[in-house]
Amino acid sequence: MAFTYILYSSQLDRYYIGHTEQSLQERILKHLSDHSGFTSKAKDWQLVLQKSFDSKAETYKYERQIKGWKSRRAIENLIRGE
Repeated sequence: MAFTYILYSSQLDRYYIGHTEQSLQERILKHLSDHSGFTSKAKDWQLVLQKSFDSKAETYKYERQIKGWKSRRAIENLIRGE
C-alpha cells in the first residue's frame, strides 16, 4: 500500500504534498525530525489529507496531479472534500 498525503504547517502557513510506501506515522516523524529539506523549516506539520493506493505509480501520479494545480484554493477544496 502507498499513500499520497498533505501536511500543513501553521507556522509557515504552507502545505507540503508527498507520497510514501512507509507507514504515514513513520513518514511524518521523519518530516518532524532534524533533517535538511523543505519540511525542516518547521516542526508543527500536521496531516490534513491522506489517500491510499495499491501502487507507488498511482500514488506518485496523484501527487503530481495535485502539485500541478499550483493553487492553494484547489488544495484547500480537496482537503475540505469539495
